[in-house]
Amino acid sequence: MNGWKFAFTRRWAGYLALTILFAVVCAGLGTWQLARRAEALSELAKIDANFDASPVPLANALPGLESFDESQKWMQVELTGTYLTEDELLVRNRPLNINPGFEVLTPMQLEDGSVFIVDRGWLPTGAKQDAPDVVPEAPSGVVTVVSRLKAGEPALAGRTASGNQIATIDLDDIAERLDRPTYTGAYGLMASEEPAPTERPVAVEKPVRDEGPHLSYAFQWFVFGILAFIGLGWALRQEYRTVNVDDPEERERSDERARRKATKALSDADAEDALLDRR
Repeated sequence: MNGWKFAFTRRWAGYLALTILFAVVCAGLGTWQLARRAEALSELAKIDANFDASPVPLANALPGLESFDESQKWMQVELTGTYLTEDELLVRNRPLNINPGFEVLTPMQLEDGSVFIVDRGWLPTGAKQDAPDVVPEAPSGVVTVVSRLKAGEPALAGRTASGNQIATIDLDDIAERLDRPTYTGAYGLMASEEPAPTERPVAVEKPVRDEGPHLSYAFQWFVFGILAFIGLGWALRQEYRTVNVDDPEERERSDERARRKATKALSDADAEDALLDRR
């Protein structure tokens, strides 16, 4: 079999199919990384727009109990009311800097009778029990709070808790516990409260502004897909040379390649000798 006829055999059709499949997978992974980057950039845009912006009244940001748009994440809102400390909850399994701990949720009853859930911060797990050693008391009486909005969390199958501890910040479940009109669209990560207590749980920190390595990963996957076709072409060319080894023209080209390699080897050797002579 001479010329390129071998390239149209079932074997090489299989190689081509595998190469195409590999390239499609690489393109899919690259596209997925670009989508991940778009999500990261969207999250950064929310942080830039909302985290340090001036607070707005809660009623303006969330006109209804179920109101919340993802673009409002990290938006600062101001609310005034009274903490329902008897209904305070602890959210389990909340690590901070690899340390296990809890988040403290204290419902706040507003002037219109509705309840907004305030996440007052993080506390470490106690030394001798699966709960914080001490939970700083929330201020009594009328309190003005500035907090950053965040969507509630879904319930997780198999995650349970008892007493005043909960597994996730499932606002619908919390509303059922309280049996009062409760905001279920979002809750608030406390930024400040007035009057300020002498002690409070660890406040949330501004997220690190980092879009991640998604763009470089996407580029790598696309390059891998292209390299697959380059590798297929190289293998095809190598087999062509093997199949047509007795062809005069191919033999002449093979001899020319051998001469070039020999010339380059001699040139490299001369260069090394010259370098040694200079030393």
